[in-house]
Amino acid sequence: MPPASRIVIRPILALVACLATLAPFAVRAGDVKTVCTITVNSPDERETFRRWLPADRYEFVELVERGRPDWLASSCRKGVRCDVLLISGHFDGGTEFYTDRLDQREYLPVSELERVSCSESCPGLFSQLKEVYLFGCNTLNAEPMRSASPEIGRSLVRAGYSPADADALARLLAERHGESNRDRMRNIFKDVPAVYGFSGKAPLGRYAGPLLERHFQGGGADEVATGRPSASLLGLFARTGMTVTPGMTDADPHAAFRADACRFSDDRVSNAGKIAFVHELLRRPAAEARMFLDAIERWAATLTDAHRAPEDVAALEALAGDAEARERYLAFARDADEPAVQVRMMALARRLGWLSVADERAEFARMIVERSRRNALGAAEVELACARGGDRDTGDELARQVRTPRQDKVALSAVLACLGDAESHARVVHALTGDDDGDVGIAQVYLHHRPIVDAVELRKVTTGIARMPVRDAQVRALDTLAAQRVSDPDSLAALATLFPQAKSLQVQRAIAGILIRADHSALARADLARTLKRYRIKSPDGQDMIDVLIRRLEAS
Repeated sequence: MPPASRIVIRPILALVACLATLAPFAVRAGDVKTVCTITVNSPDERETFRRWLPADRYEFVELVERGRPDWLASSCRKGVRCDVLLISGHFDGGTEFYTDRLDQREYLPVSELERVSCSESCPGLFSQLKEVYLFGCNTLNAEPMRSASPEIGRSLVRAGYSPADADALARLLAERHGESNRDRMRNIFKDVPAVYGFSGKAPLGRYAGPLLERHFQGGGADEVATGRPSASLLGLFARTGMTVTPGMTDADPHAAFRADACRFSDDRVSNAGKIAFVHELLRRPAAEARMFLDAIERWAATLTDAHRAPEDVAALEALAGDAEARERYLAFARDADEPAVQVRMMALARRLGWLSVADERAEFARMIVERSRRNALGAAEVELACARGGDRDTGDELARQVRTPRQDKVALSAVLACLGDAESHARVVHALTGDDDGDVGIAQVYLHHRPIVDAVELRKVTTGIARMPVRDAQVRALDTLAAQRVSDPDSLAALATLFPQAKSLQVQRAIAGILIRADHSALARADLARTLKRYRIKSPDGQDMIDVLIRRLEAS
């Protein structure tokens, strides 16, 4: 072969040899799967996967960056693409994955997962997922978080549906909007073939790790990133309630609901676009708008007057000016069975510009009066009134609408007392020592929010409780008194006198519950300890609070 030919061919041969050497690496690089991990609590599950998955076939990427709040967004910017996702953390039942470790503060809000999934602001991160492993309690619990309350069916009838059709549509809405944890995870991990999680309590990492070890020892590594549910894995975790489900697809019957829900989380939709979408929701039958109440409330909480663009203002004005949608919405809210739902809906109406502050107060007062007339007023309404923080304006509006309140309605008095009426306060406190169990329960709720601070009043209550018949009401009254942190010596003496007279173990335990929280220096400790020992009714289930009180008295 001529020398010139050898000069030309040698580089070609060298290049071919080089390519042949690199070829296996190119193939291998294409086969490497990325296992993304989000470790907000125990690393046991992650480390077990890492030990058993060959490093030349699986690359592990921990998405959590300690001390950095935007770690998920950071992963997006780095171009991470996950084939497998492993989330390890306690799950609070719907809001976030969190840790119980004092050395860590990271957490993963479900809303952030929804934002990433719905916005496609990070299209690569989860786009090629084959499997998701959710190591947290109730992550795939199928129990609906909300149901279709009775007013939904009634509103559909008002809208023109027959009772039978209204009932069927209400059931459909409940199914579509129930939004169990499983449904929510299916929506987030759209098109993922296999999403593993737990229908109930999940094992802690130190217990999950050994089960995963057994899975991998049996050849489980070959099943990772295939997208096929593993019968072996499900069998090993069967006693702990592990289950698997596919992610939502466009062919799913509830895909349209996901599209609606995503509009709230999608970063690509402008503020004006979201306002217009909420307006469109509220123009639908009120029953469907009600099922979106949680999402609309969360969105409305983000509205501020600052930096509002002209298009935002125009969209809000169009919404506020929609009289037809307003009347339909308010009619539904006034018909709500649950008072808390009615209050929430009226508060949202105010934020949307459909009610003024005075209008909202009037609606609250109207609800209280209407429920009082139906004898349907109870602890729930008292809680709502006390939560308004002594709002005298609302109290005045309620007093105006009530005009002549019936003196025998303790629940109505408790609502008025919560809103600052002194006479009603005295009436509720007096009811604590009455003979009606229901009234005692109402007083208990009220005094939880508005404790007795006057020593003379507290002394009267204590004396009154001592004279009550031995029954459940007396026990509840004593439990209420325990929460008041009694320190008045005369009141404590009255309770000490009541103890030997008590014919019920529950009453004696309730008295002990008060005395154990009291300042023991105000008591004749040795005499009281002897009285307790002598007159106590023997506990059938071992030592109780009375024994603890005796030991403390003797020790001091």
